[in-house]
Amino acid sequence: MDLRAYYQKIREIEARIEEAFALVVSLDTGDGGKAGIATEVSRAMAAKMVVEGMARMASAEEAAEFLALKAEALRVAVQEAAAGQVQLSVVSTSELNQLKDAVRSLRQ
Repeated sequence: MDLRAYYQKIREIEARIEEAFALVVSLDTGDGGKAGIATEVSRAMAAKMVVEGMARMASAEEAAEFLALKAEALRVAVQEAAAGQVQLSVVSTSELNQLKDAVRSLRQ
């Protein structure tokens, strides 16, 4: 393996990637890599994975789908975090008695 050519290819691919993080889609590899898994990685890692044949750059459609799934996962996580919060209010004894009286008057 020519190391100069290898690192030159990595630098060329890395220079073509505009964003700080790139979306890559895994390829089927002989060591057990599964094809079709989208992952967001750094520019350098994306270039290395492409040169080594472990992944390819994601298409615009795949990127849009990935970002939509990521946004949905964030929305669900925020919703679950909000549901897990317990809100407490401190009520004095006199206020509690007033609330009880109000409830009793409504029942009658």
